[in-house]
Amino acid sequence: MMQTIHPETWKQDLPAFREKTAAFYAGELDKAAYKGFSGFYGSYAQRDGKSSMLRLRMPAGRVTREKLAFVARAIREYHAPRAHFTTCQTIQLHDLNGEQVCAIMEQALNAGIVTMGGGGDFPRNVMCSPLSGVEPGEYFDVLPWAEAAGDYLMHFIKAEKMPRKLKVGFSNSPSNLTHATYRDLGFAARPDGKFDVYSAGGLGGNPRFGVKVAQAVEPAKILYYIKAMWLTFRAHGNYENRGKARTRYMQEALGGAENYVKAYNEKLAEVFASGENLDISGLEAPADLAGDGSSVSGPRVVAQKQPGRYAVAWHPLGGQPNLEILCALSDALADMESAELRLSPDETAYIINLTGTQAQKILDLTASDSAGSLFETSVSCIGGATCQVGVRDSQKLLADCVAAVQAAGIPDGALPQMHISGCPSSCGTHQTGVIGFRGASKAVDGKPQPAFTLYVGGSSRQGEEAMGSELGVMLESRIPAFLVEVGQAAAGQGYAAWRASNPGELEKIAAKYLA
Repeated sequence: MMQTIHPETWKQDLPAFREKTAAFYAGELDKAAYKGFSGFYGSYAQRDGKSSMLRLRMPAGRVTREKLAFVARAIREYHAPRAHFTTCQTIQLHDLNGEQVCAIMEQALNAGIVTMGGGGDFPRNVMCSPLSGVEPGEYFDVLPWAEAAGDYLMHFIKAEKMPRKLKVGFSNSPSNLTHATYRDLGFAARPDGKFDVYSAGGLGGNPRFGVKVAQAVEPAKILYYIKAMWLTFRAHGNYENRGKARTRYMQEALGGAENYVKAYNEKLAEVFASGENLDISGLEAPADLAGDGSSVSGPRVVAQKQPGRYAVAWHPLGGQPNLEILCALSDALADMESAELRLSPDETAYIINLTGTQAQKILDLTASDSAGSLFETSVSCIGGATCQVGVRDSQKLLADCVAAVQAAGIPDGALPQMHISGCPSSCGTHQTGVIGFRGASKAVDGKPQPAFTLYVGGSSRQGEEAMGSELGVMLESRIPAFLVEVGQAAAGQGYAAWRASNPGELEKIAAKYLA
């Protein structure tokens, strides 16, 4: 197995970033030219062209106490105005100036946090089921393998002929929170302690569910499958056309899933035949944790599979935490040995490995900044007010919808978790949401007005994957009222039961608002 690249190794690339960033903020470089350069560093200029975001990689969504302490220090020292827990399990800092983004990037490397490859044509943050290792009923703990994959993929940051993005995910159960069955490459855990491997999937333009390319793979062999993915794209991917430079386009280019499986396995055989040793060894199982006799319960509490230990769910609206609470959380965890934060693809943060007493303290600390219902855990990308390519402000829509649902007194469970993307890129995973919205426009009296396309009936669960049906375009201003009416109709049964017993009723309600 290749050696891990030490984070400080990336410091050799920083002078070039400082130079280009200074040029951009001096007005000598436009947003498009800067974007083509800065993505390698995990940073982009925001829509206003006057500030930057910085994406802090958190491999497998794991944020140790030490890494969280760095994030808190950076927020306090540089007065960072805003943060976002992303659907790729990273932490983004927003509204930074040129000096702030350069300084935080460099200091992050000292703390073992790498930003390189966070944007652009590079392997993105490796994803992992957020409660892996502590979740009751999981097939097995996939976290160590996800972290090993993340280390290995950093060697491809400067590789040639990469897809426009390469997203790799690991799931520990059929809940499939990381969408492992429809990533560029996904490792789905099995009850026998092995992985099924899926490839060439993805959302956005030309969405595709992944193709199962291998079954019952020994975890120690996963790096061979990662290298085979790269070689398959080099041989068959359309890396010359940016619009089609994603692995999912290979399914069609090769004439279907069966031919893709054949092509992938040819490259896999080459990797095994090369003699390169990519076996993973030396991974140690985490020590068993014991409780201290204290206990806790509540809707945000998860009883871990370790008796007497708990996880606390914290879901800030839209994945945008109150920074005072985020920093206070870091302070609190400093005295909680074994505790750490895990980021989820639905923008929830879990604080795990807590005793009952500790869990109660974290519940109290985060109470004012956490979702109070399933609907309030709805997922939103950062939105068009911030993102250069965003079409609509998905964060504003989410806030407006939550306010309307709260004002109408809609009970918990009457509305599902929805997924909102500001543009077709599907960062909010609207295409497989139970209810999804994607930024669009709708003409009113000949003038384009803010709107979203409505999707319903999507599913991400392994074995039940489904793309939502596109019902039409709805004016942004009408969406909160639409959701309130749906919630009122479903209030007596709960959303899932109401949909099952009233087929077509949601579509009838939607038709009034789509017209």
